[in-house]
Amino acid sequence: MGESCFIFEEEIRAPRRMIFSNIMGDTALDIISQIRQKDGSYNTREQRVASYVLNNLEQVSDMSVASLAAACEVSEPTVIRFCRTLGCTGYRDFKIRLAQNVAVSLQYLVSGNDPESDQKNLIDQVFQTFYVTANVARSQLNEEAIKTAADLINAAQKIIFCGVGGGSTTVAFDAANRFFRLGFAANAVSDAYLQRMHAATLTPQDIMVFISATGLPRSNIDSAKVARQYGAKTLALTKPDSPLARACDFTIGLSLPEDPDIYKPTASRLVFLATIDILAATVARQRPEHTKENLRRIRSSLTALHGNTGPQPVGD
Repeated sequence: MGESCFIFEEEIRAPRRMIFSNIMGDTALDIISQIRQKDGSYNTREQRVASYVLNNLEQVSDMSVASLAAACEVSEPTVIRFCRTLGCTGYRDFKIRLAQNVAVSLQYLVSGNDPESDQKNLIDQVFQTFYVTANVARSQLNEEAIKTAADLINAAQKIIFCGVGGGSTTVAFDAANRFFRLGFAANAVSDAYLQRMHAATLTPQDIMVFISATGLPRSNIDSAKVARQYGAKTLALTKPDSPLARACDFTIGLSLPEDPDIYKPTASRLVFLATIDILAATVARQRPEHTKENLRRIRSSLTALHGNTGPQPVGD
């Protein structure tokens, strides 16, 4: 009883901001994996708690420490020790982390459709997902927004495309590849530190373009603020009304659905690539003579390598 009172009194005294800063500061902590990895290192009573939690992931987040202890047939201090073994400040911290982890992980933990039974239709499924997402994007894109974004880019001397994560990084590098062919000094940056460094070197004649499906990455938001501090223009291809959209001068807004099938690729990545192509084509038509001369030079330089003079993708 004395141990239990001491533990709960200590947990109550812990500042709330400490608990939440711990969560935000250690977002890489995967509680489910932590519990699994420590399997076999718990004492007998803590092992009961671990086994119960893994078998009841959705329910535990709504249970009190007393109800969890009773379900595991252990004492409440044992539950608290189990939580602290996982690096949590206490039971409340553990429940918050577990709830967040379960919300993300559940679709990967629950058995879905049989992959073999779906294999025959997989080609159709992937293309259908892209068609649906592309149609959603088409309904959200408008010519005026594309033209405004193109005007901003066309007035720039230097363009820095920024993306973080797999999909956005891929789109950013493809965008830089598209725009350097049009005669721009264009670079793509995915590293958070380098984004800020590039932002700090920009001038009012430059533009920083941010690509993000969610509009939430902190590095993008911070870099946009740094770039604007030095007078550079900022453009976002992202979710409307997101933190990134609010941090930039102008936004091409796309709010795209993601297919719940975890085995399919992310269709939004393909739509973002298509949107960059639309933007590049618009910019190219705003400066036709300059664009044609750059493309002519590129094709001429490559003809010596493969001898092909007919129509083909530039640079492929």
